[in-house]
Amino acid sequence: MSRSPGLQAARRGDRVAAAALLLVCWPLAACGVTRGEESRDLLMIIPNSPGGGYDQTGRAAVSAMEDNDVTGGSFTVQNVIGAGGASAMTSLVGNAGDEHTLMTVGLGVVGSTYSAGSAYGVQDGTALAQLMSEPEAVLVPADSPFRTMDDLVEAWTEDPGALAIGGGSSPGGPDHLFPMQLADEVGIDPNQVNYVPYDGGGPLTSALLGSKIDVGFSGPAEFEGQVADGELRLLAVSGEARSPQETFADVPTLVESGIDLVFLNWRGVLAPPEISASRREELIGYLETMHATPQWQEQLVVNGWTDDFKTGEEFADFIEEQDARVSGTLEELGLL
Repeated sequence: MSRSPGLQAARRGDRVAAAALLLVCWPLAACGVTRGEESRDLLMIIPNSPGGGYDQTGRAAVSAMEDNDVTGGSFTVQNVIGAGGASAMTSLVGNAGDEHTLMTVGLGVVGSTYSAGSAYGVQDGTALAQLMSEPEAVLVPADSPFRTMDDLVEAWTEDPGALAIGGGSSPGGPDHLFPMQLADEVGIDPNQVNYVPYDGGGPLTSALLGSKIDVGFSGPAEFEGQVADGELRLLAVSGEARSPQETFADVPTLVESGIDLVFLNWRGVLAPPEISASRREELIGYLETMHATPQWQEQLVVNGWTDDFKTGEEFADFIEEQDARVSGTLEELGLL
């Protein structure tokens, strides 16, 4: 079910209080930043905590643009934390008409706007470009008794609610959708999954290392350091092929582990609503130039990201499909 203007209007009466609370984050996004119409400086909003996947993607894109003088100005990067990305989405919409603001967005933000009861969805922004996609990973602490996916599935199917399953996104985000689809694939009722949400990869890492959860689900690039140091282990990745990153080269896919499931996350960039068509094309042009730089191409390899670049209306259509995908899953789980 796509979030249409009519659907938003029908729900808005129940969401006014939530939206008002989220709007308190809007000043944070632009704090100390002044941009006139002639300024070439830009703001990049990151919809979760430092160190997470959105942070990695947004800062990598900003760095590539600044190093190559793509925009003719500089960037301010602002992490807007709260409600799994819904707070940042409200900040973006609150900047309607601001042609100097961008925001990193992805599947997690799509879900968070539903789970937080936000008045605004990702479709309320101006679609610029999808930058990449990546698989999810199944993570456990180094001392976990689960050495393979078979070990995990055996314990999980025996007593689904006994395992605390953590993810770096709110319900409807990739780290929630992935274990729900995995549970369904191995014969577990997704409604029995004990899912614990965290606001990004940083808090999820702390939960895994602190034994607050048994298993984590998130993008592998966020955990390369902990895996390389032997603090965490990956049981599997959800892509069609193994990760190209050396740290994860020996980690099998779910398909190799006997589970017929491929799952991909994605991230891209939005602008606020109500910007001019000419400015939208200019911002898309910046991202197209960034995409071609050696720095960005290197980041794709370093982080194990798939070069899944699309812009403008193609990206807007993709967002609409993803909105329907998320809302449909949440309805099936009784969360809408």
